[in-house]
Amino acid sequence: MKISAFVILILSSFGTVSVWIFAHQASASGGYQRGSSVKFTNIPLCVSPKRGEANTLKPKYFKVRLSPNLSSFCQSPKTIHVFVALCDNEHQGIVKVPAQLGNGKDPANNLYWGALYGVKTFFKNDADWQLVKTFSNPEKNILERCVFKHKTTRTYLVADAYDGEQIKPCVIDFLEASAGGNQKEIIAGSDTVMAGGDAELICYVGHDGLMDFSLEEYPQKKSSAEKNVIILACVAKDFFGDAIRTGGANPLLWTTGLMAPEAYTLEAAIAGWHNNETGEQIRTRAAEAYHQYQKCGVKGARNLLVTGF
Repeated sequence: MKISAFVILILSSFGTVSVWIFAHQASASGGYQRGSSVKFTNIPLCVSPKRGEANTLKPKYFKVRLSPNLSSFCQSPKTIHVFVALCDNEHQGIVKVPAQLGNGKDPANNLYWGALYGVKTFFKNDADWQLVKTFSNPEKNILERCVFKHKTTRTYLVADAYDGEQIKPCVIDFLEASAGGNQKEIIAGSDTVMAGGDAELICYVGHDGLMDFSLEEYPQKKSSAEKNVIILACVAKDFFGDAIRTGGANPLLWTTGLMAPEAYTLEAAIAGWHNNETGEQIRTRAAEAYHQYQKCGVKGARNLLVTGF
């Protein structure tokens, strides 16, 4: 990523100083996207002596107001990509849920998307995230796509709601991305988001489709960078284990038993990842969130949610 910057220094007649640095990020089209600006504080300046004073130069410090930090702008943006297989009573081997929640062709009311603890609704209501754009039918098998941006950092979250009947393509796309393939460039207004295999964190939410079908082969690792993955589906460690090993990804969080793959667990795990926490710390966060909503005990939740192989 190319960052260009220029500096403006303004020295007033009252002996105060303002130093502005403006940064711009190179865009894919060859131009520049408007970036951030910052004013630094306590800038040392050498001032020439007045007539009659000793001929020495001493640094003068002027305190100026600090605006949003340039360092966060200069950091490369990060992306989380969440693949959601919509809950589907008809086409998935699940315990049936109320018809409105289990219609895999209706994202707005689906248990894993538009319902209270669905991915779209939960992150839309989260104080740390802002919904940037929603796409209807952006690709084959995907009924809706949401792009969120973290409010204080350059982190994006792309969430795709797959038609529940198309759970197999959803699982395949997730595994491809986990192996560094299935790369996507998503334009959301003035933002360009690198997703799929270009994302740093790749997540799957929904029914464990590998309980219902098998794949002839698993995607091979395509990227030198190890991808972190979160899988919120029943018994994911057993059913996804070989595929994740083959793709060369790191299982940051997955499951050993039956679970409700709702977004509060995902949000807690993402918050830990966003803070650069260890796998065990993320596991603890996720377990506490799962217990808070499921009342299963933190110990039980920690037995369910595990990290690593």
